[in-house]
Amino acid sequence: MSRSRLLLACCVLCIAIQPASAEPFRYAEGKHGQGELKYINDVPVLRVAGKPADLGEQTAVLALKSSDRLLGYPREFLKLLKLDLAWPVIVGTGKGLLQNFPEHHLAEMEAGIQAGKLDRDLVVAANTMFDLKKVIGCSTLIIEPGRSATGGMLFGRNLDFPTLGYLHEYSLVTVYKPEGKKAFASVGFPGCIGVLTGMNEDGLTVAVLEVYSSNDDSLKFDAKGIPYAICFRRLLEECATVEEAEKLLKSLKRTTRVNLAIGDKKTAAVFEITPKSVVVRPSENGVLPCTNHFRSKELGVGVKCWRYPILEKSKEEKSLNVRDVAALLHEVNQGQLTLQTMVFEPADLKLHLAIGKPPTSALPLKTLDLGPLLKK
Repeated sequence: MSRSRLLLACCVLCIAIQPASAEPFRYAEGKHGQGELKYINDVPVLRVAGKPADLGEQTAVLALKSSDRLLGYPREFLKLLKLDLAWPVIVGTGKGLLQNFPEHHLAEMEAGIQAGKLDRDLVVAANTMFDLKKVIGCSTLIIEPGRSATGGMLFGRNLDFPTLGYLHEYSLVTVYKPEGKKAFASVGFPGCIGVLTGMNEDGLTVAVLEVYSSNDDSLKFDAKGIPYAICFRRLLEECATVEEAEKLLKSLKRTTRVNLAIGDKKTAAVFEITPKSVVVRPSENGVLPCTNHFRSKELGVGVKCWRYPILEKSKEEKSLNVRDVAALLHEVNQGQLTLQTMVFEPADLKLHLAIGKPPTSALPLKTLDLGPLLKK
């Protein structure tokens, strides 16, 4: 199935699967140990802290025990695409990837499985499957301080992903305070211990965008690598700047081809990543758009994307604010696939987030002041 047909099929499924009368899922607020889940400005925020086992247990008890359908998403997605026969291969490969996890991340995952009495195969698939089967679209637009009307970095992001009619209801901001590491906030889903989108206490901000083709001769998938979402969590836990993140990322064994949009308080870049290469694409005149293709001379293959020229229109503006970035993200929304829209302000540790019924770019942004939440 071609990628365009896959996305069209996913849009149809997103509309058709969930009955119109169904009540949307809502997390139950509560506390467990050092962890707490509560709604802030109508956004569900889970705060977890401590050793790896503590993080896993708090997440499982507060967010996963009530989210049975969420963990079934990977298998349901494969089944609806008539790829359910691939499930044993997906799980088997995922279990093989576990040996590449950092020890503390693996301990966190295992503690969550035990505390929540969760199906281990489902958790393994949720944390490894998308290195094997690419389905994430996504768009980002980063405005460096010199082009920002606020005087600070603006980091905009659409997460485009098949919801199957319900995944968007489980969007969650998780604030991690891991013992001995940097605190960070991840915008994602409980049970996925890696990071798709996030910002740490120093303002370092990341967002992944999957890539389907490359100009180097690297493998499409390297089973000896660390799943990309785990790699990107390490960047937030250990790095304060783009430069530090580049150095760490190049030292890690990588599984597949992705773009990583990344910015600190002053500088932005796109890391074009394959199992073989990491190429840094800098901003141009303080503006840096990114979608799902490599654009460097080393890795680019000349694929056109309808969203990229729209995001490039930002170069025509003297300066942009949060509202301007959000408007451009709305122009490149992908309908029922756009399930999270956000703009980070790294200097102020703020997140402006829209979650809910897709396309979320059409919804109002809710502001979270992450500064106090990230303080240790």
